Amino acid sequence: MADSHAKMTQATPQEVIISIVAGLLAPLLAIFLVIQLVLSIQDRHQPDTTSEAALKATAERIKPVAQLAALDANAPKVEKSGQEVFDAVCTSCHTPGALGAPKFQNKGDWGPRISQGYDTLVKHATEGIRMMPPRGGAADLSDVEVARAVAYMADAAGAKFTAPEPEAAAPAATAPEAAAAAAPSAGSKP
Repeated sequence: MADSHAKMTQATPQEVIISIVAGLLAPLLAIFLVIQLVLSIQDRHQPDTTSEAALKATAERIKPVAQLAALDANAPKVEKSGQEVFDAVCTSCHTPGALGAPKFQNKGDWGPRISQGYDTLVKHATEGIRMMPPRGGAADLSDVEVARAVAYMADAAGAKFTAPEPEAAAPAATAPEAAAAAAPSAGSKP
């Protein structure tokens, strides 16, 4: 059996202090390493996407490339001049000479085309020719607007074409004349 008279060895105060410090050091080291691991994981996370700058950057990346404009079909159409049509539609191909288009103000490119005549040039611009789509790709252009643009470009290269004038003034003038003509006939009956 056990010896009841055995004595436990006595620990010195120095040994007790070393034991306590060693016993606390291991858990403190483990806690420190866990904290370092958590901090390194947080550093690898993506930045907060709810900030205002992040939202603006996201909106810029996903913005639409075009916008739909709803127009009133009954609204009067304001016809553009030849220069306005050229600046809005024709300049993208005719300024650099893209896809074989005659360059704007280049007499060498426009000379053979001008010799074909104004009506032929307008027909080609309206219906399309070679790589040029009908109406330069702007289907909403009227025949008069296309004709004005042709005259503007050809005249810049030395032609002497006359662009069509707006016809909006003629119908407006006939309406008051018709009303004035109807009023005396109604008043002449006694």
